[in-house]
Amino acid sequence: MAAKKAAGKIKAADKDGWRPLRILVSNDDGIHAPGLKIAEKIARALSDDVWVIAPETEQSGASHSLTLSHPLRIRKISPKKYAVDGTPTDCVMMGVLHIMKDHRPDLVISGVNRGSNIADDVTYSGTIAAAMEGTVLGVPSIALSQAFSFDQHVQVRWSAAETFGPPVIRKLLAAGWPKEVLVNINFPDRSPDRVEGVQVTSQGKRDQAILHVDERVDARGNPYFWLGFKRILSNPPAGTDLRAIYDGFVSVTPLHLNLTEAATVKAFETVLGKPASKTPRKGKPQPKAIIG
Repeated sequence: MAAKKAAGKIKAADKDGWRPLRILVSNDDGIHAPGLKIAEKIARALSDDVWVIAPETEQSGASHSLTLSHPLRIRKISPKKYAVDGTPTDCVMMGVLHIMKDHRPDLVISGVNRGSNIADDVTYSGTIAAAMEGTVLGVPSIALSQAFSFDQHVQVRWSAAETFGPPVIRKLLAAGWPKEVLVNINFPDRSPDRVEGVQVTSQGKRDQAILHVDERVDARGNPYFWLGFKRILSNPPAGTDLRAIYDGFVSVTPLHLNLTEAATVKAFETVLGKPASKTPRKGKPQPKAIIG
C-alpha cells in the first residue's frame, strides 16, 4: 500500500491520484466500549475516512471464531458506523466483503482493548482476531490494547494509547510490513509523560500457574465457575511483550499468520520421511477446502 503523510493525515495512492486513507475500526469489547472511541480518535488523527464496524455486544475471548449457526444482523447507527450481532471476525468480514465492498479499507485498526493482549493472550483475543481477519483478507491490520492497573478499583487510563497510537502507526505505515503479518501494539498503564518509549518485542509466555478456576455456588445450590488469570506480576525475559509492558514501554510485536514451526517439520521428516514430489495430472479435480 503506497501512502504519504499530508497535513498530519495519511493519504493512499489511487488510480485517480491521492485520497484519504480508508480505515476500518473494530474491536471485541463491543460497539459501546470506551476503547472503541479511543480507537476512532486514533484513526481520525490519521484520516478523515473512518468506518466503525463492531460487535453489538462484548466478545472478549472470542478468538478467531466466526458465526456459522445463525444469520448475522447489521444495525446501522449512523453514516459509516455499524453494529454486527457477531464476533470480531464477523465484523471485519462484513466490513470488507459487504459494507465496504465497493471501496475496501486500506487499514484495519482493532481495539483499543480494555486490558493488554500479550503473551498467550493473542491466541484467545478477539482484538487480535479482528486484525488477523483483516490480514487474511489482504488488508494491513493493527491490534491496539491498553494495559490497566492490577487494582480493580482504578479506571483504565486511555491516555497512553491515545497519545502514542497515531505516531507509532504513522511510522509503521511509512515502513510497511509483509502481507501475512499483523501488528500487535500494547500500551503500558502509565500517563504519557511516564512512558519509557517504544520497543519492538517478541511474543512472551505467561506462567500458567496464574490460571485460576473460581468455583462458586448459585442460589439453588448448583456449582458454577469463572475462568481467569490471577493478577500478579511474573518475571518475563527481556525482549518480550510482557517485559516491555512491565517496564513501561509501548510494545510492538509483529505476528505471522503461518503458525507452522519449521524446526519441528524437519525433525518429523527424519522420522516420517519427506513427501514425494508429484505434479497433479492435468484435468484431475483437486480437493476443495471447507469450513467445519
